[in-house]
Amino acid sequence: MAVQLRAAHRPGRALAALALAAAGGLLAAATVGSGPAGAAGTTLRDLAEAKGSYFGTALTQSNLNSSTITAIAGTQFDVVTPGNEMKWDTTEPSAGNFNFGPGDQIVSFAKAHSMRVRGHTLVWHSQLPNWVSSLPTSQVKAAMENHITTEATHYKGQVYSWDVVNEPFNEDGTLRTDAFTNAMGSGYIADALRTARAADPNAKLYLNDYNIEGLGAKSDAMYQLVSSLKQQGVPIDGVGFESHFIVGQVPSSLKANIQRFTALGVNVAITELDDRMPVPASAANLAQQATDYAYVVNSCLAVTGCVGVSQWGVGDPDSWIPDFFSGYGAATMYDDNYQPKAAYNAVVTALGGSSSPSPSVSASPSSSASPSVPPTGAACKVSTQVSAWNTGLTENVTITNTGGSAVNGWTLAFALPGGQSVTNAWNATVSPATGQVGASNLSYNAAIPAGGSTTFGFQANHTGNAAAASGFTLNGVACAAG
Repeated sequence: MAVQLRAAHRPGRALAALALAAAGGLLAAATVGSGPAGAAGTTLRDLAEAKGSYFGTALTQSNLNSSTITAIAGTQFDVVTPGNEMKWDTTEPSAGNFNFGPGDQIVSFAKAHSMRVRGHTLVWHSQLPNWVSSLPTSQVKAAMENHITTEATHYKGQVYSWDVVNEPFNEDGTLRTDAFTNAMGSGYIADALRTARAADPNAKLYLNDYNIEGLGAKSDAMYQLVSSLKQQGVPIDGVGFESHFIVGQVPSSLKANIQRFTALGVNVAITELDDRMPVPASAANLAQQATDYAYVVNSCLAVTGCVGVSQWGVGDPDSWIPDFFSGYGAATMYDDNYQPKAAYNAVVTALGGSSSPSPSVSASPSSSASPSVPPTGAACKVSTQVSAWNTGLTENVTITNTGGSAVNGWTLAFALPGGQSVTNAWNATVSPATGQVGASNLSYNAAIPAGGSTTFGFQANHTGNAAAASGFTLNGVACAAG
């Protein structure tokens, strides 16, 4: 995955599209009250809860002024993270002067809609008032402990979990240099966790960061930190994978990475999911986004201890992405009119529900024809990416339609190396488990536009041969190597 730049979570761009949505009659009732976007029992929250998980979102104080946003948030999601309202610059703008009004509004909304709250965040180098950074190093520890104690006590019993320390690492896995490391070194993290536990014993305590979703130097550093904290008896309950992705670049090692963290005895949560693309969005990128979202959800659901997924924002108009990544947007499951995209349908299916194909991805009438009608063949290329360990592996497979017309319904046949046996898969139905194998589309990714691609993957056991699959044919047509 490409290294992603990160900026402070500020309130999203002006919600000009909301006025247009209202004028066009696209109010919340039409968005979430009927059809696949919100039929009874098919909301994201209902489906996630049926699997013992959750599906959350982030809201800012300004979002609460939009009936469109609040109706979708309150109907579709069961966990809310305040975008800015619990950060230090809001809650303690000057030393000892606390302001919990904005955060209280988010909590009140959550209570009114039977949502849990992820507290975000107690200690972070960004959105930190100047007075903290200006303190003599001898006074920083006391200021940090007082801030944590006061805020966590205020919200005691009202917050499901806290991102106690947010984004502590540089990309190379070293600790960031900030007011806290300057004053206390790496020990500030353990002190912050202990202080939060004392203030609110029942809240789950998390460390949260970005670019730790796949295996790499930064995630290794977080892994070593969590392992060390556990060995020291420091209270830590979970790790948040922010998951700000670029379309087509979700790390194939996501599931394996979730597994290694949960093996330490902590939970993992996908805390700030979005999947940006160049705008205007293409049909191929929207289809890939659906594949990406399903892959993330399936990866979490497959690991005991991955407790849930939260999208960062409700829809594209309130997303932070366009303000911080020029030329990029369309990063959420809801479009500029707050209508569900292919990614929404993909998540519904991943959570065990059923949904209609999104209008964002075209499908010809033949795609819904009788099963006796064979899928369309097409020119194709296939690329693979294998991540192996001991006796296991994951393999991500990307199918690109190099033909001149869309594929509507697909089966990719291939040969597994000897000794490999598929144990589970995502974004496709794979059978049999060994030998000559077929992977068939799910309902949300049946269409591959001309020039577009889709990705699926599987986990397998192996007896020493961790090579990639080979001999790919798409609907009976041999594919070139990608």
